[in-house]
Amino acid sequence: MKLRELLEGIPCEAIQGDADVEITGIHFDSRAVSAGYLFVARRGVHVDGHAFIERAIAAGAVAVLAEELPAARYPGVVYVRCAGSAAALGIVAANFYGNPSRAMTVVGVTGTNGKTTTATLLYELVRRLGHSAGLLSTVCNYIGDERVDTACTTPDALEINALMRKMVDAGCRYCFMEVSSHAVDQERISGLAFDGAIFSNITHDHLDYHKTFKAYIEAKKAFFDRLPKEAFALTNADDKNGAVMLQNTSARRYTYACKRVADFTGKSVERHLDGTLLSLDGREVWVKFTGDFNAYNLLAVYAAARLLGFSAEELLPAMSLLVPVSGRFETLLSRDGVMAIVDYAHTPDALENVLSTIERLKGAGSVITVVGAGGDRDRTKRPAMAAAACRYSDRVILTSDNPRSEVPERIIEEMYAGVPDEARERVVKITDRQEAIRAALRLARRGDLVLVAGKGHENYQEIKGVKYPFDDKEVINNVFKS
Repeated sequence: MKLRELLEGIPCEAIQGDADVEITGIHFDSRAVSAGYLFVARRGVHVDGHAFIERAIAAGAVAVLAEELPAARYPGVVYVRCAGSAAALGIVAANFYGNPSRAMTVVGVTGTNGKTTTATLLYELVRRLGHSAGLLSTVCNYIGDERVDTACTTPDALEINALMRKMVDAGCRYCFMEVSSHAVDQERISGLAFDGAIFSNITHDHLDYHKTFKAYIEAKKAFFDRLPKEAFALTNADDKNGAVMLQNTSARRYTYACKRVADFTGKSVERHLDGTLLSLDGREVWVKFTGDFNAYNLLAVYAAARLLGFSAEELLPAMSLLVPVSGRFETLLSRDGVMAIVDYAHTPDALENVLSTIERLKGAGSVITVVGAGGDRDRTKRPAMAAAACRYSDRVILTSDNPRSEVPERIIEEMYAGVPDEARERVVKITDRQEAIRAALRLARRGDLVLVAGKGHENYQEIKGVKYPFDDKEVINNVFKS
């Protein structure tokens, strides 16, 4: 493809050289550049790509797109200057792969909690209704039936468009994707054509990156601000910041809620540990999900599907067949009558939602919670998570999550600072996560519930830059078997 074609839609400030040069590939990492490539020098969180322009040219780049052009220019290399190279990367990537997002119905889901469940259930739902679909999520990406492992919630712009191209070529009609605040702020979704956006909620998280809660909200809102007028914007009216998402959007505006009047309403009629009887716009359906937080997720799924043109009559039977996403309130039962619950809850609000659900459904049994906090992430939420665990648990074990570069004991001590004085005799600290889970299960008796929170679907533990195999469910099953 010619460079001129790749630059379509980018307000270029200067082009030096032949814009009709043939481009064989694109990358923003000089180590991945080959002969005939366009190198996009973007400013990352930790590294400025402008410092690697010469290295990219040495690797074979025939064109450079940057915010600032280098003083030294090489003959035969085309230099393009634009105001924002991160946003330009998304447009270039979309053009290179033939703008695949325009060939599908693309719906993005953003929010602190519920993104993975909502996006995944939409993917599963339309497939049950006979349509091919793709998924971009924290747990896994899918191209129709094909599973593609994922490393982050929202991939970079190149990977997104490459995956979407494969979806289109495989005949996918829909694509559902999680849209993280990092992805919006870093322009990873630039160049994508969205047909709909869903906002779940916003609570305490990612302040290590965004610094302030206001900046975090603004990043979520920016996703809605960029929607075209033909798209739909669906927001949770029960969240106090739900209306903020709709303030400046040009898209068609809709709301969903369980506590107030909205365009789409839901209600938990009966709650059980193995499912919930839901009322969606006045129609009842039994679903295999537990907790009011899942009622919101399912209501968002229902509302979005209605906005995509599906009828209530075809949706409700299909929704009754959906199953929970891996690591989201996933239950395991021992032969001795102990129930373990594995959940990805890694924010104070998510942990409180899961534990308050368990509190309402537990019966006479005790609740034992195993929880940690991730290293190199928002430290301010650590004491709040421990406090939430103590409010709803009879026993709490503070342990490691993914300590990453941090010392696990230090993370646990920062969590312990949130333990109320009257609860300290009910809290123990066990650094080794496997031992912590084993200890909790040994303490449990028939009728008790053990919540293992924080990692959910993850099958690794990251320590000092190395990912070691580790699966909460595997540890639990091994204990149950023994």
